[in-house]
Amino acid sequence: MSLASWFLVLAVIGLLLGIVSFGAVRVSGALPAVARRLAGPPEVKVGRLIDADELPSRPVRVTGRIRCRDPLDAGNGERLVAFHRDVEVRVDGRWRSIERLRESRSFELWDHDGSITVDPARAAEPLIAIPKIWRGDPGELDEPHASAVARLRERHDSIDQARAITRTINVTDRLLMLARPERTTDGRVELRPPDTGFVISTLALDDAMRLLGGRHRRVAVAGVIGIGLAIALMAVGLLAAIASVLVGA
Repeated sequence: MSLASWFLVLAVIGLLLGIVSFGAVRVSGALPAVARRLAGPPEVKVGRLIDADELPSRPVRVTGRIRCRDPLDAGNGERLVAFHRDVEVRVDGRWRSIERLRESRSFELWDHDGSITVDPARAAEPLIAIPKIWRGDPGELDEPHASAVARLRERHDSIDQARAITRTINVTDRLLMLARPERTTDGRVELRPPDTGFVISTLALDDAMRLLGGRHRRVAVAGVIGIGLAIALMAVGLLAAIASVLVGA
């Protein structure tokens, strides 16, 4: 086997390692890309942005509390500015969505030195909040979910489990937000979403990192390391194979 062929084998090994590592990250439930976006930028208070002579050119992590005149009423005295619920059933071993509900209210992110209006409808998903998760038999679902399950049963035999995942932002929460500050023509400061949307956390940064680390943190760490190693193996293998061919030519 030629030297170039050995280097191509190395690149293939890297590709296989990347596939396995990516699968490990998915299984762990980790969201490393979201964690990097939230943890990477500097943290800035609302008042400091408002008083700044020059705004940051890149997204920053903004901290503040919530003030909302017209929050969502979730009952039991719970007032929300964002409500995300996903209802899914497991069909033939795979989860399938039967409801994706998104409700939100604009609010002011504030501290003692000022406030900035935010529209959480432009948030990236998922919200970084402790989710409320219900699991049970699909027969326990009420309407309109029961009708959706009945329609699915007409085409699929195996529907064995249901779950509902709810994430909320309460008016009492203190927020961390990844946002891009910009100054309007009339001098006001606005928070605009990055290309991926606002990254919004109701948790302190350390707690948010633990949540984004997934259910199996060791598996997630191994997967991230494996992806980095896979990229290196593929790059070295392909470049070396090309170089070997050119030198041989």
